[in-house]
Amino acid sequence: MSRRSQEREHRPVPELITGLASRVREGRIRLPKFQREFVWTRGQVLDLLDSIGRNYPIGSLLLWRSDLPLASERTIAGLAIDAREDADVTAYLLDGCQRLSTICGALHWEPDDPRSYWNLVYDLREERFLHREDLDDPPAHQVPLRFLDDPSAFFKRVTKLPKEQEDRADLLFNRFTQYEVAVVTLETTSFTEVGRIFERVNTRGTPLTTVEFVRAATWTDEFDLLDAIDQVRDVLARKHYGQIDRKLLLRAISAAADLGFSTKDIEGLPALPPEKLTSAIAQTEDAARRAVDFLSTEIGTPTAEALPYPNQLAVVIEIFRRLPRPDARQFTAIRSWFWRTALTGYYDGWNSRKMAADLAAVSAFARGETKVIEVDTAPLSTKLWSGQQYRRDSGRTKAHALLLAAAGPRDLRTGQRIDTGRALAMSNDLQYHHFFPKAWLARQEIGYVQANTLANIVMLTAISNQFVADQPPDAYLQTEIDFSGEQEIRERLDSLLVSPQAFDAAMRRDYKGFLAARLETLFAWAEELVRGAAIAEAPTKEPDPEVTRHSMKVEVMDTDTDD
Repeated sequence: MSRRSQEREHRPVPELITGLASRVREGRIRLPKFQREFVWTRGQVLDLLDSIGRNYPIGSLLLWRSDLPLASERTIAGLAIDAREDADVTAYLLDGCQRLSTICGALHWEPDDPRSYWNLVYDLREERFLHREDLDDPPAHQVPLRFLDDPSAFFKRVTKLPKEQEDRADLLFNRFTQYEVAVVTLETTSFTEVGRIFERVNTRGTPLTTVEFVRAATWTDEFDLLDAIDQVRDVLARKHYGQIDRKLLLRAISAAADLGFSTKDIEGLPALPPEKLTSAIAQTEDAARRAVDFLSTEIGTPTAEALPYPNQLAVVIEIFRRLPRPDARQFTAIRSWFWRTALTGYYDGWNSRKMAADLAAVSAFARGETKVIEVDTAPLSTKLWSGQQYRRDSGRTKAHALLLAAAGPRDLRTGQRIDTGRALAMSNDLQYHHFFPKAWLARQEIGYVQANTLANIVMLTAISNQFVADQPPDAYLQTEIDFSGEQEIRERLDSLLVSPQAFDAAMRRDYKGFLAARLETLFAWAEELVRGAAIAEAPTKEPDPEVTRHSMKVEVMDTDTDD
């Protein structure tokens, strides 16, 4: 679309506020199901009416004209909206629901509840809007706002008032009936773009999501897409995977419906026969169970938050939808695909091209046409560890954490298997430590960036983390050697992916040599995982934090944690 035509399309046009309210009541402007319920306070209602009475601007409204049949609200401000089925193209109200609700309520309220938001009058003596709390006929100088929609009744009521009050009534009537707002109407715009525009212009800063649009476009009295998605989430919550973004599951549903993962593919869901959509949801729920079981047992991700890249889950779901019961060879190939994509950052930018390629690769693999899931990843590189900083919420750090957990780490002090499920929790930073403590490196004039590299991160229990504190590695390692023997400590370090060469460098306080040696070990283990190696079995029980003979026999000089 040319810039000039887009400017014409999105140009604001002045319209009477009363006319807009009437169009809503008549069903010519609809409120799609994703609109919030009325949430304004009584004070906000009075402020809006006062702004109109003073001819102040109240902001523009945003409409969207579309032939998409979005489910719409049947009431506004407690008032019934006429049902209209005769229009091929409908104007949907995207931004301005609270303001139009207020105008509709104020002008069209029929007295019922005395404490209604819409039991409103304008006091001509005090020149202000008021809420009344009874259904009695108010004093003559208080004009019910619903009379503004009935000129005959309005002027009949005010003609016998003092001249000053009658003039104020005329001004009030003219201000309301002639008040115009700028209305921007989006034409021939996809709901993806509409959502983007809405997010930028609405005053609440609340995004209008693809999920909400598709929900409104598929809603019936018997079916609510949001409920269906949340039902899948509830099932996965029992497997500790409940905190999954709804759009991610919508991507999986779209793929199950033979459309694809992309937002453009998702936009095709409303056109599906209802039975195909419900079938895709059921298939997604079943496949999601299998996918989560695979991730928990074959990869070692105990919760959704441990996944390096959430979008991987959509692909794993599709794999197990197409291939519900993989054989041993296929399981190896799926593990290989997971580690290859996780350790190379493939899902850092999951664009529509990659989505289509992933779907084609999964399809070919499930049909037996390929022995691996063929996606175009970057070569495995030591830059994952040397060029990345430890940041607990980043995909690269999560991939590193999974890599460490897959090796079956043993605690440096107790020798027990670390509870990797606990360690992989996003809230748990105490079970990671800089092997060369940052504080000690800072005293050696080694900067934060170099000290915080992933190659310097090991998995420890909180107790060991506290013991290590800011000691140089040769000091805390020697303490453990004196207690448990060098061979035992070397074996524990091996489970932490610290090789003999890295150990020797640490004992020399050679940070550069330590990083070089550890990069080789991390890379070698990553290559094994990418070849489909199985992860170490999870411990049968959590490490006992009280099994710390160190707390009895070794003085802890500094209990502050490094991280």
